[in-house]
Amino acid sequence: MKIGILGAGKIAHSTVPAMIALDEIECYAVASRDYEKARDFADRYGFQKAYGSYEQMLSDPELELVYIATPHSHHYEHMMLCMEHGKAVLCEKAFTMNADQARNVMNYSRDHGVFAAEAIWPRYMPSRKIIDDVIASGVIGKVNTLTANLSYVIHQVPRIYDPALAGGALLDIGVYGINFALMHFGKDIERVESSVRMTPTGVDGMETITIFYRDGRMAVLTHSIYARSDRRGIIHGDQGYIVVENINNPQSVSVFDTSDRLVAHYPVPEQINGYEYQFLECARAIAAGETESRSMPLEESVYMMEFMDSLRKQWGLVYPQEA
Repeated sequence: MKIGILGAGKIAHSTVPAMIALDEIECYAVASRDYEKARDFADRYGFQKAYGSYEQMLSDPELELVYIATPHSHHYEHMMLCMEHGKAVLCEKAFTMNADQARNVMNYSRDHGVFAAEAIWPRYMPSRKIIDDVIASGVIGKVNTLTANLSYVIHQVPRIYDPALAGGALLDIGVYGINFALMHFGKDIERVESSVRMTPTGVDGMETITIFYRDGRMAVLTHSIYARSDRRGIIHGDQGYIVVENINNPQSVSVFDTSDRLVAHYPVPEQINGYEYQFLECARAIAAGETESRSMPLEESVYMMEFMDSLRKQWGLVYPQEA
């Protein structure tokens, strides 16, 4: 399947090794508003074509799938542009800025039969099933709580501080903690409480999120752009606990008993860089004539944006484009 990258920034450089290594993907085109940037990217990674205009690339009849690697603030605009050109699209997280935009993407995709999916990589990884299977095995007994954290020292990155680019911790890294909780605890939620520390520019710099489930379980999440955390997810039961190393890209799953003794350890399968699973699923779905991902259906992307909208409402965080 011939893939094109829209936006030649940092995340595109991170993901492209997976594209190169997959037989199912052909590195076909890259587009940037700066043609020289696109040309350099194409030459470096062996893409056949480089474009200095998104519209030019999307007009290429051979292009089949577009991976969007632009800032959050532009995801909606770029997804709609791709779909209006009849191109299947896989868009980096966060899917959009807000739920209204996500709903519009979902409706357009369904109305016009054009594939659209969110590139939130842990949703596609085999580690997801490993974790769920360990929970379902009953090895840690009755599950009560989940904790997860993801923090990086990224406050110096200009886009992270910029409200106009939908900056802040939530859409950049908080999305992973929330996904971790919803993947493994579900969505039967009673209420959500949160606390936040805002940056001088008015976006969220660090936050804690507590999810109360109707069955009595709780999930507590922490995110920050000022510190480096251990990135662990821990699922607690009355007979032990499960430790997931790095909720962003799980490296292993370990089970401990109530005396803190290791009773099982599950390494994840060897990977290219972890991004391959989302590209493989999308390529296979499109080839099969499907218009959504099974690992991350559009309804889930809309729900994620609704969840994050509710947090921003608690914090009084409105992006300039929404004002």
